[in-house]
This record gives sequence, C-alpha cells and structure tokens, in this order.
Amino acid sequence: MSDAHPIQAVPLAILQNASKSYGSAAYPVHALQAVTTEIHDGEFIALCGPSGSGKSTLLNLVAGIDEPTEGKVFLLGQDLAMLNDRQMAALRADAIGFVFQFFNLLPVLSVFDNVYYPLMLNGFRRSEAREHVMHIIEKVGLIDHYRRPPGELSGGQQQRVAIARALVKKPRLVVADEPTGNLDTRTGEEIIDLLLTMNHELKTTFIISTHSPLLRDRARRVVHIEDGRIKDDFVNAK
Repeated sequence: MSDAHPIQAVPLAILQNASKSYGSAAYPVHALQAVTTEIHDGEFIALCGPSGSGKSTLLNLVAGIDEPTEGKVFLLGQDLAMLNDRQMAALRADAIGFVFQFFNLLPVLSVFDNVYYPLMLNGFRRSEAREHVMHIIEKVGLIDHYRRPPGELSGGQQQRVAIARALVKKPRLVVADEPTGNLDTRTGEEIIDLLLTMNHELKTTFIISTHSPLLRDRARRVVHIEDGRIKDDFVNAK
C-alpha cells in the first residue's frame, strides 16, 4: 500500500489574520481584528453576532469588495492583494453571487430580465441564456411570474428573484447579507428552505450573515463573531 497522504482540497476562501479598520490613525474604528478562517466548497455557513460585530465587513473581505488593513485574503487560491481592479471585478463576476436584505432588483425589468442581467453583463445574448435563466427561475418557484416586474411581487418572491439572480451564473460562492431580515417569520423560513435546497442541489457554497435563530440552527456551520473577532466556530449536530 502507498504511504502517500491524500491531496487536500484547497479552501475556496482563506482569511489569514485579516483586520479592517476605518477612520483616522489617531481614532481608528476596528471593524475586524486578526480573523483567521477557511471556507470550503459546498459549505453552508451562518455568520452570527450582534449588529456592529463585523459580520458585513467579513463578508466584504471574502468577496473582495473591501481590502483588509492588515493580513491576507485568498479566494480560489488567489491572493486578492495581488489583483488589480479589473482582475478583481472579473473574479467577482465569475465566482461570486450576492444576495441582499433589500433585494436590489431593477424595478423597470421583469423577473426574467433581472435574473438575466448578470449574464448580459458577462456578454451572453438573451437568446443564448433563455433556457438557463428559465431553469433557475423555475428552481426558485417563480416560473409563473417570469414576465412580471418586481413591484408586483411579494417580499418573499422578490427575494427569490434575487437568489435566482445570484445563482444564474453558477458561482462557486454566494454571499448573503441578512437575506431574511426584511421578511416576516413564515416567509423567512421559506427563504431559508430555498437557500438550503440550492446549497444541496447545486453544491454552491453559501456564507450568510444573519440575526435569524432559525437560520443559525439550520446552518451546517456557525461562525459567531463579536467585537470584530471570531468567538465560536462549530458544526451543527445533524
């Protein structure tokens, strides 16, 4: 038998002693302090903690929206500090989907065109993308509403459009900032069910900042952050 060790998969994202401060040197505000963690393909992570704890800052660093004041961030094996703005934008466009608390849909476009929009930006013609766009709209349960504008939909339906838009380009990672925070409890539960289903079926990695106890309890991994530091990191029991 061979004594060789199995090859370990490279983490999808790595933070190494990543810190982020705002304000002046004399009066800095430490949003994140020396955070070290890894995110692996296929994970479903709830990022929990009180308001102002650093959850959104951590998401922004992972997604390359912001840069650490100190430390390193790696995404898909690349040191983000070594990428210029164009390269970083291309990596985000290819590998990351975003879901927001307030949906951020384009009100003048239909459900179909809101979902198609990221593909259009990446150069896909509408005719080329139609089958794939309709498939993901069906997956999120909106096939009967694809012609309607967002303003004619409920909050939960609008969040389903936003999730479809995040997933349509088949990203390796979806970053979601309080995706149930603007929804009532029952609708929030339905969105959590949908996110877990998409994670299971598509093997897309999700990292989600949340105040929702239900999402925290149902996530496979929970990272708890306080005062800019990771206080706990555990896998939920099945």
